[in-house]
Amino acid sequence: MGSAQGEFTVSVTKNDVVAAPVPFQEHWLPFTNLDLLLPPLDFGVFFCYKKPVSTTCCMVSVLKKALAEALLPYYALAGEVVANAMGEPELVCNNRGVDFVEAYADIELRNLNFHNPDESIEGKFVPKKKHGVLSIQATELKCGGIVVGCSFDHRVSDAYTANMFLVSWAELARSKPVSTVPSFRRSLLNPRRPGCLDPSLDDMYVSIPSLPPPEENNEPTDHLISRIYYVNADQLNEIQSLASSDGDKRTKFESFSAYLWKMVATYTANKDRSKISKMGIVVDGRARLGEGDQDKANAMSSHFGNVLSIPYGSQTIGELTEQPLSLVAKQVHEFLKPATTKEHFLGLIDWVEIHRPEPAMTRVYNVTKDDGPALVVSSGMRFPVSKVDFGWGCPAFGSYHFPWGGLCGYVMPMPSTVKDGDWVVYMLLLKGQLEQIEKESAHVFRPLTFDYLDKEEKSM
Repeated sequence: MGSAQGEFTVSVTKNDVVAAPVPFQEHWLPFTNLDLLLPPLDFGVFFCYKKPVSTTCCMVSVLKKALAEALLPYYALAGEVVANAMGEPELVCNNRGVDFVEAYADIELRNLNFHNPDESIEGKFVPKKKHGVLSIQATELKCGGIVVGCSFDHRVSDAYTANMFLVSWAELARSKPVSTVPSFRRSLLNPRRPGCLDPSLDDMYVSIPSLPPPEENNEPTDHLISRIYYVNADQLNEIQSLASSDGDKRTKFESFSAYLWKMVATYTANKDRSKISKMGIVVDGRARLGEGDQDKANAMSSHFGNVLSIPYGSQTIGELTEQPLSLVAKQVHEFLKPATTKEHFLGLIDWVEIHRPEPAMTRVYNVTKDDGPALVVSSGMRFPVSKVDFGWGCPAFGSYHFPWGGLCGYVMPMPSTVKDGDWVVYMLLLKGQLEQIEKESAHVFRPLTFDYLDKEEKSM
């Protein structure tokens, strides 16, 4: 039931552009220093809905009408990214609009292969963004359900901002007021005068022009692929217990990340145990930057843009495979802790200012074919699946979709909509790493199927 039976076709029925429904004064919105740390890449998100029990309106019409309304407070999503005189990206807010694709897929929701989104989702339900900042596709299914997919320009929006928009869009579709109005106060992230730099930031981030030119590689190598799993709550508790056995209790997220780091390293252990493996953790700085200032805290909670840092740790493959999980989890905790402070984010803003206009990025992304495995883990625990209800019920399933290039993996755990305590995990890793994980940890990482997503309904 959980896998697609053979190929299916997605046919585009209409291409449209949705803009805010009022005259708009064009203006420029500069990127903050933290926005400038993001390379030009897009991230996707999609939501799958079952056929409504009863509806008297066209679902696509509801989506488009509410989107136009949402682009009034979220006007940045209807703009375009252009280069300024310094060569840096800026956002021109001109109400260009959002590309909106209407499509039809000759497959039922229950037959989609959720475990393999490269086969079932990529290029079919999440649109390729060609223009602007945001693209959306609404695809009606053979069973009467619908899949809503979005592609966001990561330079303009992080996951927190995307979540705010998605919830607001759904609220407007249900004729509800927007619960969170985005803030575009760029001054909240201005650098200090004079700046204050922590030397440790030079170990975390690097100016891109200072990197050696990309290596030419004509040899076939392993490549990144996407998979989605679910992890049972009991397994997460067991991993946390093992990671905390040194007397210091670790969070589930730290424990899971450490466990995954060991598993990824195991794949390479029989090749070269001296290679260095890197793992980065995405940290949101909104709450940190608002510490001690209630007005700033309120503004940061609705700030539109990127407020992220990616600290990382490095270990040899031999050490990662030999050390107990508790010790690896301790190392995760230690490299993560310094980046969870207000001073870290203030320092990062100052660091970018010193290096402008040269673009920069986190060092964990800089992976060559001769390096050990590298991955970034980001928490999707605030992914608002249950709140993205456009008026015909909560999604049966929703997930991020982030197929970037390069050799650095990306993993995002999200809360399950089916069973409290379970996690759904989107994983973009090398094919060999995923095969190793499925071989050694099949009891932990279980392929996500429609049967799992539908079990709550069957038990009623």
